[in-house]
Amino acid sequence: MRAMKNERRWKIREALFLVGSMCLFLLVPQEVVAAPVPTSLNIGIGSSDNPQDVAVTLQIMAVLTIVSLAPSILVMTTSFVRIVVVIGFLRNALSTQNVPPNQVVIALSLFLTFYIMAPYWGQANENGIQPYLAGRITQEEALKNVLDPMREFMFKQTRESDLALFVNLADAPRPETQDDVSTFTLIPAFIISELKTGFQLGFMIYIPFIVIDMIVASTLMSMGMMMLPPVMISLPFKILLFVMVDGWHLLIRSLITSFK
Repeated sequence: MRAMKNERRWKIREALFLVGSMCLFLLVPQEVVAAPVPTSLNIGIGSSDNPQDVAVTLQIMAVLTIVSLAPSILVMTTSFVRIVVVIGFLRNALSTQNVPPNQVVIALSLFLTFYIMAPYWGQANENGIQPYLAGRITQEEALKNVLDPMREFMFKQTRESDLALFVNLADAPRPETQDDVSTFTLIPAFIISELKTGFQLGFMIYIPFIVIDMIVASTLMSMGMMMLPPVMISLPFKILLFVMVDGWHLLIRSLITSFK
């Protein structure tokens, strides 16, 4: 009986597949159906006597390299590091394991990053990208105009001690102004400054939840309930506290204002 049902299901699926294929064939224009199907795709590197062709090729390779590094640039030169670290600390302090899930944490961090970095990216687009596309400035000027707003943002968040660390490690002369600091020196100093700030905010987040854990653990020990995990009892109270104080509102407001 089961074999007959399985055979009937397969027949129904085959019929549906044939009907769908026929409908798709009828909906596709005849020009597309009659068009020749490419059988191979060849990509090669040839020689050229024109120096401009070589320059264009190098520019294309540079653009492809930048595109491949774009996620790292987005993560390491923006507010993303601090935001994702703080939200990770919050999730661990609540003891909610994977709630909110990683996809939600990354998505929220990205959108908050877009919100915080919008003014700086707007300046980079207005002063660097658009004039370059219009042919009013050179490529070097466009690169400088794009980097200036990003450097301004990173300088605001970077501690002088962290910046001095990488300047000393590079054996570079002491910079007199911000323009004397190399971007390759500024970026790692900015990253460790963001990590330190994120850990400081995470410590402040942990304090109220640790108090709840200690109260629950002491209560269970006084009642002689040694075998009951305190996390099972404290978790609802921590979630209740976080909801009652409107924790997400306070957390996001504190994160955004910390960059100003």
